[in-house]
Amino acid sequence: MQDLTVLVLEDEPFQRLVTVTALRKILPGSILQASDGYEAISLLSACDAVDILLCDLKMAGMDGLAFLRHASSSGKVGAVVLCSELDPVLRQATVAMIHCLGLTFLGDLGKPFRLEDFRHLVKRYREFCSPVPQRLSPAELPTLGDVQRGLDNGEFEAYYQPKFTLQEQIMVGAEVLARWKHPQWGVLTPAHFLSVMEEHNLVGRLFWQLFEQGLSLQQRLNLQAQAINLAFNLHPSQLACTALTERIPLMLKRAQVPATGVMFEITETSLIRAPAFSLENLVRLRMLGCGLAMDDFGAGYSSLERLSELPFNQVKLDRVFVRKMQSQPKSAAIVSCAVALARALDISLVIEGVETEEQRSRLIELGGTIAQGFLFARPMPERHLIEFCTKNTEQGRIL
Repeated sequence: MQDLTVLVLEDEPFQRLVTVTALRKILPGSILQASDGYEAISLLSACDAVDILLCDLKMAGMDGLAFLRHASSSGKVGAVVLCSELDPVLRQATVAMIHCLGLTFLGDLGKPFRLEDFRHLVKRYREFCSPVPQRLSPAELPTLGDVQRGLDNGEFEAYYQPKFTLQEQIMVGAEVLARWKHPQWGVLTPAHFLSVMEEHNLVGRLFWQLFEQGLSLQQRLNLQAQAINLAFNLHPSQLACTALTERIPLMLKRAQVPATGVMFEITETSLIRAPAFSLENLVRLRMLGCGLAMDDFGAGYSSLERLSELPFNQVKLDRVFVRKMQSQPKSAAIVSCAVALARALDISLVIEGVETEEQRSRLIELGGTIAQGFLFARPMPERHLIEFCTKNTEQGRIL
């Protein structure tokens, strides 16, 4: 098991001593400590990376809020754990800021915190977070030439994250996600290449490559009597493409995949100023028999208006509400309302970001039926999904 580097940012000397001493007893690796943001910056510049930042917020000198901004720009911090006496409402606002900064938020322990709670977060980090050294710094982000070469060489690969029923844990489909099998940096997520593609109008090439891979997989699974529904993400630029609804039915026919076997996910925020042609394409996709899902439901500002206007037959509740469910009663209420709304509109609801059995049980209590998240399965390449489907079919856990 790889040793971790933890940085404790705490201005109160006794509290810092207690925390560092306790962590050294339970955690192999390097435990760094700083009394303010300036000292933390110095430590960060002298080391390769910090896996977990245990961060207080209110302190003299540079406080935790200012240091978090620096941590984001450094690219050296793997995940953030808050340890603060600030009012929970202010801590929650800080969590939102952490997400906006592009940092991974691991948990809010309050102060004083229980060592067992920190152990749980460390376990979660090891399971779900990539080690910091594997991440690319901004200076190492792929260039346009790199991306074009990758597209030409077929290096972009569809990964699949299954969706399951919450109660019976039966697989009901999978979402198609883009991954780049880079010859130098390994498997990269869209965070490393999507901005370059958007800037140079290459998203369309990526979409058609993933769509073709997904249809090929469905064709193969259909022959094995293991048909599954696949959901593809549509970028706003793709949604406005005139060839979209001309090319999709041709590819479906060639692969002998029914239109009902595919769904297209569109983020609600991408529809705020969508041109008329994009809205026409949504209608045409539904006329073909394809499904439409509003992704990241609740993350934008006009979810209900767009849901009432456009022909969606599924919504995907943004993962932020699951993450906040235990600490914010309002989030649980929103989940419950989303369940009721979907039922009233006669559309399906997929709840994203389920990572623990505790969350699954709570969502069942709130009326949730379908979910997606690391608790059930992580995104996987085609060969693993085929094995996954075969195993679940034998166990009677696939529709």
